[in-house]
Amino acid sequence: MDLQLTGRTALVTGGSRGIGRAIVEGLAAEGATVAFCARSADAVRSTEEELRNAGHDVHGTPVDVADGDALATWVRASASAHGGIDAVVANVSALAIPSSEENWAASFTTDMLGTVRLVEAALPSLEASDAGAIVTISSVSGREIDFAAGPYGTFKGAIIHYTQGLAYQLAGRVRANSVSPGNTYFPGGVWESIEENNPELFSHALGLNPTGRMAGPEEIARAVVFLASPAATFISGTNLVVDGALTRGVQL
Repeated sequence: MDLQLTGRTALVTGGSRGIGRAIVEGLAAEGATVAFCARSADAVRSTEEELRNAGHDVHGTPVDVADGDALATWVRASASAHGGIDAVVANVSALAIPSSEENWAASFTTDMLGTVRLVEAALPSLEASDAGAIVTISSVSGREIDFAAGPYGTFKGAIIHYTQGLAYQLAGRVRANSVSPGNTYFPGGVWESIEENNPELFSHALGLNPTGRMAGPEEIARAVVFLASPAATFISGTNLVVDGALTRGVQL
């Protein structure tokens, strides 16, 4: 299938590692120009270098999405540099799981406002595109109660609600969808840390999935790339769960 991404421009937040990096690589492999950001300048630089050496048209910028002005400036600069924006992927999370006031604030600022601010800054460019698309990254923790109930799960659920509202409000102009990954394992990720520091929780989580394994970042990225692409022309307002049948609730 031709995803029709050649010549398109996509923006990805949190694009230097894990799922975000896989999304950047997946979009670029389909012919898109990809601008991405992340907090660490070193991680941005090394990711950009590695992906460019692989032949991909990618452009990295150090940005903390919790800084609304910096995020908006990056979006506007990217649109100007690349002649517009066709898709945005809101991927960053504070990964603030324990229920403390500090974590509630971090989740609101990074997960929720980081998503809202990205969309609002990009919306004029998305509406000017003939294939404008928004993809937000939620989580299975946003649709059912698990060990991440609290700040993380609450705001992941709110992101799904926000995205489906966008789909209705922007219908016919810009598509908006969410992807909810299940447990995803990659070097340097949260599940590798849990495996090392809390093997009991890791074993329990692994045992919950009937596939007997966790997802790889590229498996999540494929869903995101499709929803961001013009090939998904009539898909809007959906929450695509990519979890290997981990969750059991019926999504009506």
